[in-house]
Amino acid sequence: MELPLITVLLVAGLVLGWGVGAQYARARRGWNDYKAAKKAVPGARKTAMLLVRAVFTKVGVIALLLVGAVAYAAVGPNHDRAEPAPAPSPSATATHQTTHGR
Repeated sequence: MELPLITVLLVAGLVLGWGVGAQYARARRGWNDYKAAKKAVPGARKTAMLLVRAVFTKVGVIALLLVGAVAYAAVGPNHDRAEPAPAPSPSATATHQTTHGR
């Protein structure tokens, strides 16, 4: 009667020990992962800020170009004050006509 009781207690101890050990290993892995992630956050934060700064710089340049294009389009060319083009000289017209006949 003593041998079966010892066997049952041994099996129960092995099963409980295996379950507790597995849970301990899982908790230890989680703690190690947490420490690694906590250590990596400052580097990741710095990288993220560099990427955000690059995006804001590109958006700023595009916005400045857009504002400049809109301002240029709003002012437009000033055709009202444009002077007429000078008339061609008579000698240039005569030379052009003789060359054209060849």
